[in-house]
Amino acid sequence: MNVPFLIQTFWSAIKAVPITLLITGASLLIGLPLGFLLAWIKIRKIRILYPLVVAYTSLMRATPMVLLILLFYSTLPSLLNVLVNQKLHWNVKVFDTNPIIYAIIVFALIAVANLSEVFRSAILTIDPGQKEAALMVGLTPIQAYYRIIIPQALVSAVPNIGNLTLNILKGTSLAFMMTVQEVTAVAKTVASYTYDYTEAYIDIFIIYFILGTILQIIFKYLERYLGRHKLRGTVV
Repeated sequence: MNVPFLIQTFWSAIKAVPITLLITGASLLIGLPLGFLLAWIKIRKIRILYPLVVAYTSLMRATPMVLLILLFYSTLPSLLNVLVNQKLHWNVKVFDTNPIIYAIIVFALIAVANLSEVFRSAILTIDPGQKEAALMVGLTPIQAYYRIIIPQALVSAVPNIGNLTLNILKGTSLAFMMTVQEVTAVAKTVASYTYDYTEAYIDIFIIYFILGTILQIIFKYLERYLGRHKLRGTVV
């Protein structure tokens, strides 16, 4: 075990943590509103959109993450190049786009599909009578969702959102296949000079273990906080 190399690589890899957090955070920020929109479409079973949403969520959830990354990164730049440069004649350097953008798009698409199911199941746990009562006191359907249904659904959805966030965080370790210089990519690059890959993998494990533990603590605290708030609201 090359301990000095392990320590050196750890500090090199940990500098890439902001990239990992950026991909995770941006994916969730995009996924939360779009995931709720898709959940609403599935609950309302809107014509034309409903089968498309069901097909999309089923495809994204059933396909391995690594396969989605490989397919997306190998096809999207080429498709954009044909559309933007050959069809629209905009003369944009598509292949010079920062790979972080592609990574965020891929993980956002994954987040949207999974969050749609999280929100759908959470909304269905709310008693339909609450919406009817809100409409009877003069609220519009949108106000009923915004002020009554959604806040309660979020409380129920927090544990599943936490699990999804953790899965996306771990999934960002595959972003190195898109040439993104995140934790895994940096550690493997450093190890390629001395072939001390075991030490590099240990560093990757330690960093993701720390990040995952912090994330679980945050969501556990959030779940307890919202749970107490919900109980207080029930008592009142």
